[in-house]
Amino acid sequence: MFRFETRDIALIGLFAALTAVGAFIRIPLPYVPITMQVFFVLFAGLLLGARAGALSQLVYILIGLAGLPVFAEGGGPGYVFHPSFGFLVGFVAAAWVMGFLSFKPGRDVNRLRIVLSSLAALVVIYLIGIPYLYLAINYFLLQEISLVNAFKVGLVFLPGDIIKVGVLAFIGPAVVKSIRSASF
Repeated sequence: MFRFETRDIALIGLFAALTAVGAFIRIPLPYVPITMQVFFVLFAGLLLGARAGALSQLVYILIGLAGLPVFAEGGGPGYVFHPSFGFLVGFVAAAWVMGFLSFKPGRDVNRLRIVLSSLAALVVIYLIGIPYLYLAINYFLLQEISLVNAFKVGLVFLPGDIIKVGVLAFIGPAVVKSIRSASF
């Protein structure tokens, strides 16, 4: 059983909330909008580590599936049939990967580690999200899309996600240092 301190629980809740807010900072596109969620997913792993970062994203998903409209296009249990749901599932794994690769207690993070960890986490999001997108469109929405076109639709977010990685690499070390040294 995992034990979390009060501070960890507060940060888990904060990152679940920030990911929800990130869903509403968006550019609408067909099937899956571009949002700021990935930025907060990566930040959660960086700041909280693998377990707590992944838990923050699991909390976010459970809140949305419970019916609160925290996803980019709503919420509720039926959202599992939405083409973007695979990307949300990928958030949990990506936060874990980000935390595993970048979070080292008592050690400062550097920009290169943030970039490399973020890129690995992005690969995880896309490896889960794009096949789910393909399946959801073909079998839930009963529309036809080829796997190649599903990759094209899914990868449209990559340039924006690379920019988010750059921003995180720029601000991440200072924010992590401030949060870790803060006493609350």
